Amino acid sequence: MAESLRRLVNIGTFTVLQDKLERWLQDYYLNTCDQNVARGCEIVELNAKVQGQLFKLLSVCASEGGMYGGANIIKSRLLPWLGQNFFTSGGSVTADTTLSVLADSASKDRELSELQALYEKSLDDLEAELNNTKAENQDLRDELTEKKIELDRSLRSSTSEKMFSEVEIRELRKKLADAQDEICKLRAKAGLVDDYERKIRNLRDEMSLSCISPTVGKWDYLDGDFTDTLKTYRYTPRLTSVLSIDDPMQRVRQQNLIARFNDMFAQDRLDALDTLRRYSDDHENNQRIIYTAISEAFSVAKLAFRQFKLKVRANLAKTHYGPDTLEEAVQDYINRNNDLYDLPGMVSDVIRAMNRNPKIFLPPDASFAIIQPFIREAVKMAWQMSSLAHPLDIAVATDAELFDDNKYRRSYDSEYTAPLVNHHIWPCLMQGIRVVVKGEALTRRGASLNSPRRGRSPVRPLSPYPRSRSRSVSPFRRSRSPSPRRSMSPGRWS
Repeated sequence: MAESLRRLVNIGTFTVLQDKLERWLQDYYLNTCDQNVARGCEIVELNAKVQGQLFKLLSVCASEGGMYGGANIIKSRLLPWLGQNFFTSGGSVTADTTLSVLADSASKDRELSELQALYEKSLDDLEAELNNTKAENQDLRDELTEKKIELDRSLRSSTSEKMFSEVEIRELRKKLADAQDEICKLRAKAGLVDDYERKIRNLRDEMSLSCISPTVGKWDYLDGDFTDTLKTYRYTPRLTSVLSIDDPMQRVRQQNLIARFNDMFAQDRLDALDTLRRYSDDHENNQRIIYTAISEAFSVAKLAFRQFKLKVRANLAKTHYGPDTLEEAVQDYINRNNDLYDLPGMVSDVIRAMNRNPKIFLPPDASFAIIQPFIREAVKMAWQMSSLAHPLDIAVATDAELFDDNKYRRSYDSEYTAPLVNHHIWPCLMQGIRVVVKGEALTRRGASLNSPRRGRSPVRPLSPYPRSRSRSVSPFRRSRSPSPRRSMSPGRWS
């Protein structure tokens, strides 16, 4: 019995019967009458075969119980179906009722399966949401811990700050001001350190020029005459012309000077502004002072270098010989001796030119010598740039000019829709007509309507050096004439 039942289950006849019924329902309106009748007969035949198998199983089950095995069940449930209305509707249970019961059972099974799937899905969603909530809670807990640590740190710092009384704060501020003044004085007296730095830079340049022949020996130019020095000079031939843009000396020095120009904008300029801020609260005027200082440094350095170069050319023309040109010999001498300039004198000229400028001013108790370290570095850089075979120079600029994006960038406090420059903050570095480093300018609307303001002060000293203390300029003098030319005696070079 069990083996026959297992065989009937493995055949899956009821599954085949259900599939045929579903396909018949799908194709019912597409089939003809004969096709639908044939489909029905086929299903009836299959059903009859299944019923025959079930009756065989029923008889086997009854025979296993003996003569009267299963008699009550057969009488109560099977005999009513064997009456004359077996294939017609009648009785308390009909074929439609049986089909509806089967359909209800199948639908309930499907609903149970769907409910189980929805339940499992909701459990997964709840578990994922719980994990996300735990992660958020952990983040909030970490953030709360960090805030607590930061609050404790700020509380400790505020508590330590309250320990200082107002008297101690005033004393600390006074000591800070004294220390800053001392630093300014030490920077002004650090000429010896500058000489060492210059020598180190020269040695680095000479080491990087591997294709250049060894230079002639250095001499003490402070003890001899300039003409005698030139007579002892002999030009050493090079592999490339010193006037070429690809000359190693030109490339190395140009890169170093461009880096120095950027360093002055990033560091020296800010130090000078900090110094000026102790004497004047006008930030725009302080920016104008810095720009005027760098502009006058280039003007004075170019003038001094032009005179120096003319004198070198005139003296070398008397003794020059060889296949190279005179200009190459002059430039070679300048490259080897680019530190022969009167730095204190040029610094004094820059300060005198700033005193004559009507667009900048300082309080009566201060002079432009307070930014002498910045002016000194600017003059040194301007001289080095002017002594190149292809010199670097700053662009000519005036207030209320049209803003040029190729030469300048706007400052953070500019009006970006304004077309005119109110004042320049840092110059544009150029080589011929090529922009090497952009400058910085402040643009505002109505820049052409701004009038220069100048606070008149008593006569201030023109130079921080003792030899210039006896000379002064009237506070009402607005002359823009250049300073008189200085003699190029070796005793004033440094």
